[in-house]
Amino acid sequence: MSQHDWLEKDFYKVLGVSKDADEKEITKKYRKLARKYHPDANAGDAKAEEKFKDISAAYDVIGSADKRKEYDEIRRLGPAAGAFGGFSPGQGGAGRTVNFDNIDLGDLFGGVFNRGRGSAGPQQRAQAPVKGNDLESSLHLSFEDAVKGVTTSVNLISDAPCGTCGGSGAKPGTKPTTCSRCGGRGVLDDNQGMFSFSQPCPQCGGQGKVITEPCSSCRGTGLEAKSRLVKLRVPPGVKNGQKIKLKGRGGPGRNGGPPGDLYVTIDVAPHRTFGRKGQNLTVTVPVSFAQAALGAKVKAPTVEGTTVTLKIPPGTHCGKTFRVKGRGVESKSKKGDLLVTIDIVVPTTLNEEQRQAIEALDEVLGQAGSSKSSSESSEVG
Repeated sequence: MSQHDWLEKDFYKVLGVSKDADEKEITKKYRKLARKYHPDANAGDAKAEEKFKDISAAYDVIGSADKRKEYDEIRRLGPAAGAFGGFSPGQGGAGRTVNFDNIDLGDLFGGVFNRGRGSAGPQQRAQAPVKGNDLESSLHLSFEDAVKGVTTSVNLISDAPCGTCGGSGAKPGTKPTTCSRCGGRGVLDDNQGMFSFSQPCPQCGGQGKVITEPCSSCRGTGLEAKSRLVKLRVPPGVKNGQKIKLKGRGGPGRNGGPPGDLYVTIDVAPHRTFGRKGQNLTVTVPVSFAQAALGAKVKAPTVEGTTVTLKIPPGTHCGKTFRVKGRGVESKSKKGDLLVTIDIVVPTTLNEEQRQAIEALDEVLGQAGSSKSSSESSEVG
C-alpha cells in the first residue's frame, strides 16, 4: 500500500461506522468484526487475516480520542494531503504555497499512529524485562509481639524457577530453539509504506524461542510451585490489618525482569487484659468501695509483665481513667501511654457482719445528707 493510499484510507468505512459515531459504538463494532475475522477463527484464510489487520489499524486510530482528532484534522486538509500524489507546489489552495520536500512524514503523523520516533519498537516491547507478580500473605501475631516487635517468617507457596530445567522450560540436556517464523525477534512486522505495524509472533507467543522438548516437571513453563520461608522483621507497634512491604520477595520476573514484592498483612490476636487505642494501651483495675471512697494506692499491670503503682484520690468514681506516661506502645515516632480505668467492685454476697456494717454506713451517710439538706433549707429561709 502506497503512502498516498494509506493517507486516503477511510477508517470509518473500514469499521462500518459514521464519522459522528461515539466511542462506545466504535468499540462495539470493532469487537464484533474482530471476533469475525480473527486469525484463530479463520485458520489459513488470507483474506480474513488481511481484513483483521485493516480493522485493527482502523480501531487503533479512531478508537482513541486523541488519535481520532488528529486523523480527522488530516483528512480535513483534503487537497493539502493530495500533494503526495502529484499536487504541485504553488497549488496549495487559497493562494498558499505548499512544499513538502523537507517535511518528515514520520514526525508529522507519528503521533497519530503511535509510531513516533524515540519510542520503543514492538520487537523491544515483546521481549522486554517484565517485573514479577506482587504476592500477598498474612501473619498472625500475639498482642505482645505486635507491641514489642518480633523477627519471624511467613510460609509462601508461589511460582519459582523450575528446579529441573533451571527455568528454561526445556528438557534437561536440550535448549529452546530460535523461532523460525520471527527469527527470534518475537514479533512479526506488517509494513504499510512509511508505517510499520507489528504483532507478537503466534508461533512462539512473542518469546522469540520455541521449546521442542518441554521439561517434564514444569511442562515447558519454566516455573513450578514451591514452598518457601520468607524471614521478616516486624517493627514494634504494628497494628491489626497493617501491611508490611518486602521488596523483591514476590514472584519471579520474566525475561530478566526484577522479582515482584511481597505484602504481608498483620493479624493481631486480642489480649485478655489489655486493649489498644492508637499508641496507648488500656487496662481496667478493680478497686473496692472503701478504696475508691477513701483513696488508695493500687497496682496496675503493664504489657512488659511488671506493675506500676497508681495513687487514686478519695472520692474516685467508677470509670475514672488515669494516665501513666510512657508505658504504652513504642514506635519510631513516639511512645504511647498506659490508660488505667477504675472499676469499683460491688460484692455479690455478704455475711451478717458485712451487711450490718454497710447498713450502718448507709444510715450515717443518709443522716449526713439529711443534716446538709436541713442546713441549706434554714439558710434559704
